[in-house]
Amino acid sequence: MNDRPVRTVAAPLVALLVALLTVLPTEAARAQTATDVSVIAAALRKSPVYVDPAASAQMSPQEANALAQKIKHADKPVFVTVLPADYPTRNLFSNLRTATGITGLYAIRLGDRFDARADSSVMSRTAVQNLVAGVQGEGATAQLNDFTDRALLNVRGHAPRVWGTSGRTGGPSYAALITAGAVIVAGGAGAYSLVRVNRRRREEEQRAALEKLRVVVDEDITAFGEELERLDFQPGEPGADDAMRADYARALDSYDEAKTLMAGAQRPEDVKPVTQALEDGRFSLAVLTARRAGRPLPERRPPCFFDPRHGPSVADATWTPPGGSPREVPVCAADQARLADGREPLAREVDTEYGRRPYWEAGPAYGPWAGGYFGGGMLPGLLMGTLLGSMMSTPSYAADYGTGYGDFGGGGWSGGDVSGSDFDPGDFGDGGGDFGGGGGGDFGGGF
Repeated sequence: MNDRPVRTVAAPLVALLVALLTVLPTEAARAQTATDVSVIAAALRKSPVYVDPAASAQMSPQEANALAQKIKHADKPVFVTVLPADYPTRNLFSNLRTATGITGLYAIRLGDRFDARADSSVMSRTAVQNLVAGVQGEGATAQLNDFTDRALLNVRGHAPRVWGTSGRTGGPSYAALITAGAVIVAGGAGAYSLVRVNRRRREEEQRAALEKLRVVVDEDITAFGEELERLDFQPGEPGADDAMRADYARALDSYDEAKTLMAGAQRPEDVKPVTQALEDGRFSLAVLTARRAGRPLPERRPPCFFDPRHGPSVADATWTPPGGSPREVPVCAADQARLADGREPLAREVDTEYGRRPYWEAGPAYGPWAGGYFGGGMLPGLLMGTLLGSMMSTPSYAADYGTGYGDFGGGGWSGGDVSGSDFDPGDFGDGGGDFGGGGGGDFGGGF
């Protein structure tokens, strides 16, 4: 068989393939020559803006410094990176977030494409998508400034403490600082004003939430003080022993601690240790009461779900909130009997704009109050399907009312906190590992 025609055709194809492999760099080859993600992350830990040397034509040092100062001035966790068009994109956002280790909003300009990701406690995915879509097609400097100006109005949390308040990117000259100041004044004064207004509004909302909580907590503290008086225990009374006196001392200490903590509360989340102290005190009273009566000591159980002022629970009972699913909740003896008879439990009601309602039908400000009573991860199950539970499970709850109330609030990290690799990878990827799909669609959507 004559194979010369095959060899004649194959030889040029092999030569062409070799030439293409020689000329066109592969993703692996680009990865070897590109700036390492750890280098970028180290730069972002020092300043919010990083411009890769290979992408310096897109943004000048003066422009980068002006943008960095804008972000620092707003005290927000926004990170901006400018990279060359051929930078490897696989897992870029998640790798950068891991290497940086700081909770925040991450924006990347890659050639003429742009995309962003954020921790859900800082900004929702929908908000990120809308911001990215709104700046597509702009030049690098205009795009990054427009994106930043809009993001600063919505992003939650604070700037990383490692940035400081007057750090500079790459040691610019005084002339650069003057130029940066001029750019900020000319292009960002309006944004700064809006940021300040937004910040003041949020502070006012938190103060109002704290005042609502103060009413409820003061009622709890007063009720506990009345319990102490009704107990009428005298440390020197006949039959009193050291164990009883220790129980009584713990109850008194909890009462004093709750009053002190509430007097110093500045934010809604400061209420959680107050109700924790009250819960500890009520259990100490329950133990003391059992000792005086000669009964077996009670086991440590959470307070009554329907009203913690009822004291420690004695059992778990099935309860179904309106429109919700059945769940087991800790109940006192009185509410256990009421539920068994088919009656409504004696629920703790609080003031709302619609009148008095059970606390689980009130606003998110009552989350810290409930979190102090029902810690240890049990709160999500108790509040599942209720209005308060739904509010507490949203990403914005952590930024407005604090975290740690039973695994609500995205793990407890706020914007600007150093979380290391402790973050949800779903916030920074599309599930397939490639850059795109999580912020504004595929990377550079719209081009």
